[in-house]
Amino acid sequence: MSANRTSRPAPTSGAAAGAVTGTPSGLAEFLRTRRSRLRPEDVDLPDFGGRRRVAGLRREELAQLAGVSVDYYTRLEQGRVGNPSDAVLDAVARALRLDPEEAGHLHRLARTRQDRARPGRGRGPAAPQQVRPSMARLLDAMPDVPAVVMGRRMDILAWNSAAVALFGDYGTLAPTERNIARITFLDPASRTLYDDWVACARENVAFLHLEAGRRPDDPRLAELIGELSVRSQEFRHWWAEHPVRDKTSGHKVFHHPLVGRMELVYDTLRSADDPDQALVTYTADPGSPSEDALRMLISWEADRVVRPGRAPSGGS
Repeated sequence: MSANRTSRPAPTSGAAAGAVTGTPSGLAEFLRTRRSRLRPEDVDLPDFGGRRRVAGLRREELAQLAGVSVDYYTRLEQGRVGNPSDAVLDAVARALRLDPEEAGHLHRLARTRQDRARPGRGRGPAAPQQVRPSMARLLDAMPDVPAVVMGRRMDILAWNSAAVALFGDYGTLAPTERNIARITFLDPASRTLYDDWVACARENVAFLHLEAGRRPDDPRLAELIGELSVRSQEFRHWWAEHPVRDKTSGHKVFHHPLVGRMELVYDTLRSADDPDQALVTYTADPGSPSEDALRMLISWEADRVVRPGRAPSGGS
């Protein structure tokens, strides 16, 4: 019998709540947040003093750095430039000191506006995802490594028993609730599970911004962002900062109620021909106390599954 568990696609809802970034306002917000974090001395411009009405560079200073007119940059920031060239966007990205991910996000936001203006170019909502058979086989092949398959908008498409041991049983949640960002912000247990919950939560916000730039017409993504904005003041505050970051790899410290503190490394593995699905794994350094704790935790979960009369663990 297959050891991994898969999530049935959640039904899509009608009206989408909230807003995503693939709009003129999204482009404007992104440019304003990046301009606000720079000071004249950061970009080798003289500061002639005087009180600034808002934090960061003035529009005329940014226009000077990018080599465009103040009027053009103002219209760009207001979402009134219909077809900015790649050269102009590259110049603005350099002036704003954007990293490669942020620069790519800027280009996607600008292209999204162009695509929307062309007849018949709207992408519309994507079809519900099913876990790829090859991803399901990978989950089966790693019973001692907590792993989940993450789909679009951070939906959890499948998971193995080791992931249940670490995070709780996603099978106890409704399909619409099986979402990493949603669980992080709305499940109180996540705040005690992660040693640095704030860092984990902010990473989720940054990845959702990246997703919103890629899928501006996804109604379920808009609904998720809207729900989190309504129900979490922290999400609302961090979303307004417009962070952008992909989910790749890193280090997380867990405080598990059964085995205590564990330091784990997570890796995000994407297939080249289907980057919309990613295998996210959690491992411990060989010979470390965290490896011993993780083995014990997985062993307890295996024992819980084979012994009758035990209540399932809760999703987190």
